[in-house]
Amino acid sequence: MLNLRLTTWAAALFTTLSYLLCVVYGLVTPESVHMHQFLEIVLPAFEWIGVGSFLLGLAESFLWGVYLGGGFALIYNALYRRWGTRDAAGLGRPAPSGLYDPSR
Repeated sequence: MLNLRLTTWAAALFTTLSYLLCVVYGLVTPESVHMHQFLEIVLPAFEWIGVGSFLLGLAESFLWGVYLGGGFALIYNALYRRWGTRDAAGLGRPAPSGLYDPSR
């Protein structure tokens, strides 16, 4: 089972750091290889680059991570509750402890 809070924070930090890397990449490379067109498509109301737009993009990327991490954890946990404790053959018996230990 995945911890919802931990998974959500991890995904949110990942998307936020990815956004920051894209912005830094766009600032140090020629305009022909910028990421700004992609960011303008993916992040509503983002425009390359002003202080307000940068902060808005930062908040939007964090919220996308929250959305994706939370959705992934909820779906994973639901599927794990349904099928996660069965053995490889699907017979309903737990796997031997030496082969699979979800607590690790």
